[in-house]
Amino acid sequence: MRAVRFDGYGGPEVLTVGEVPVPRPGDGEVLIEVGAAGVTLPIVRLTRGGPDGGVPLPHVPGGEVAGRIVRLGSGVPERPGTGWQVGQRVTGLAFSGAYAQFAAVPVEFLDRVPDGVDDADAVALVRSGHVASAALHLAGLREGESEGERVLVTSAAGGVGHLAVQLARALGAGRVVAAIGGGSAKKEFLRGLGADRIVTYAEARAGLDESFDVVLDGTGADVQDSCLAALAPLGRLVSFNATGGKVDVNELRMTARTVIGLAMRHFAEHRRDVYDRHGQRLWELLASGAVRPAIHAVLPLEQAADAYRVIEARANLGKIVLNPMA
Repeated sequence: MRAVRFDGYGGPEVLTVGEVPVPRPGDGEVLIEVGAAGVTLPIVRLTRGGPDGGVPLPHVPGGEVAGRIVRLGSGVPERPGTGWQVGQRVTGLAFSGAYAQFAAVPVEFLDRVPDGVDDADAVALVRSGHVASAALHLAGLREGESEGERVLVTSAAGGVGHLAVQLARALGAGRVVAAIGGGSAKKEFLRGLGADRIVTYAEARAGLDESFDVVLDGTGADVQDSCLAALAPLGRLVSFNATGGKVDVNELRMTARTVIGLAMRHFAEHRRDVYDRHGQRLWELLASGAVRPAIHAVLPLEQAADAYRVIEARANLGKIVLNPMA
């Protein structure tokens, strides 16, 4: 099968497309014929070694995937009408290998895709939507119970951030502010999604003139420091896809503020009931028009390096998707 791979570390230029064996689904996994794969910042960082020291080489990257089940692994019996079946359309999260024509995906990270939703929209909505939903959940926002909550979202024009802006509004937040690196296109994009105000990171570093009950931070470093400075007493900051930043635990204690880290694999494992409920709610919000995933571009595997460059530059408006069938 055709797949994106890298044999050594570096920038986007290390990515190539070549033939690799079709993976065999393991225990508790299914094999998916990939119709769409989402390009995300954590996966992009892996080409440079990643935060944990790198991955075994050569490596086929990619986590977010949507497509059709073509084979069931052991421990996944086919039960028509009740379980996973060959031919079902699904979206899921692979441990690696999604930027390929086929990918093995654990069933615990699968969601069924409703009729009428294409693969690109499915991977853009559900995978990033799960992150945004989990972040808002950990921050204490609940539908019908969030009136008056002031929410700040960084990396707001990205795959997760643009959904977080919409979900915060759908949950009833009183005020939603979006933080970005800059650019008129991003500002117009976020105004169209319902953001009450758009601020730049330069403005955040200089000091914001309002405080927030909830911050969802996908940037980290000095931007996270600025967000903490704007976090109100009893406020909650949830970090997703962010690196760096400093946290003074004593200062948090004195102001009764909370900082929470989010890793979706752990959230899905330990809060399965919430994870499943969020997945169903995302489809409902899509059907009602309350939330809509934005697709920045759909590219063939051969343009994976171009996708990486856009992500590294934080220039995307919504999700970038690879289509192995193109």
